[in-house]
Amino acid sequence: MSETVLEIRDLTKNFSSRRMYGRDKIENIAVNGVSFSVSAAETLGIVGESGCGKSTLAMTIMRLYEPDSGKIYFEGADITQLKGRELKLVRRRMQLIFQDPLAAFDPRLRVDQIIGEPLEIHGLGTSNSNHDHTAALLRRVGLYAEDMQRFPSEFSGGQQQRIGIARALALKPRLLICDEPVSALDISVQAQILNLLRDIQDEFGFSYIFISHNIVITAFMSTRIGVMYLGKLVEIGDTELITKSPRHPYTQALLAAIPEPDPSFRENSIDVSSEHVEFEGSPTGCVFRMRCPVARDVCAAEEPQLRTIGDGHQAACHFA
Repeated sequence: MSETVLEIRDLTKNFSSRRMYGRDKIENIAVNGVSFSVSAAETLGIVGESGCGKSTLAMTIMRLYEPDSGKIYFEGADITQLKGRELKLVRRRMQLIFQDPLAAFDPRLRVDQIIGEPLEIHGLGTSNSNHDHTAALLRRVGLYAEDMQRFPSEFSGGQQQRIGIARALALKPRLLICDEPVSALDISVQAQILNLLRDIQDEFGFSYIFISHNIVITAFMSTRIGVMYLGKLVEIGDTELITKSPRHPYTQALLAAIPEPDPSFRENSIDVSSEHVEFEGSPTGCVFRMRCPVARDVCAAEEPQLRTIGDGHQAACHFA
């Protein structure tokens, strides 16, 4: 049985806001009771449309956002309440690859400073060893050692993402969280970055949480897939089960939205309304019911819970 690297239990993150010209406080639940685990050398894909809480989930796991409730276990230890030096030590083993690498870089720093900064923050290595380590990382991600003296704005989007990957690898992490790492790139460049991510996982043996709104890319990268909708995990299972036998209507809709060469041919077509519906506060019933073509009265009255419907396959739907 594979070692569990990360375990999330009932994780919740809320954001408070106020109505314009009013005093009423509104609670927006971005992550709502999410639970899952990630094993060693596994890739768990998290997929869902914009606004479903994927990036908030990533930030909360990294403790860049403080969770409102739930537990985060990393390498068997509860890190939910860690602070200061203890949290800093944990973050050496968990790294984040951002959607927009240029926005994540200090534009005043050269590439060698960007990649070497995590080593300096954690007091690792010497000036000479870190220089050599940075050069080796650049070569591993497909760039040149000579690129160390350039600034990030001098690179293309794909090259900037390679620098971001090199920086994430600098501390030799156990878990990498990839937050939409290719969504801003051209299709051909996407393929290069995805293949690079798979190759370095085979080489270094770390685990991924791969976040994307594109279920095709997620399936290409992932061992298992979790589907999120309005902060909730509505289906999770092995990639083949999710893509070949989806049980939740939202997952079916994501797969039905994949472009077909012949648009008149769709074996598993499902029609849903185009826009998701925002709820204020804690919604009752199924969060997908306003768009679901199979919704019934029970869907408004009773919230479906994730339940096992097959080997390692779970769905939160009354009719799954």
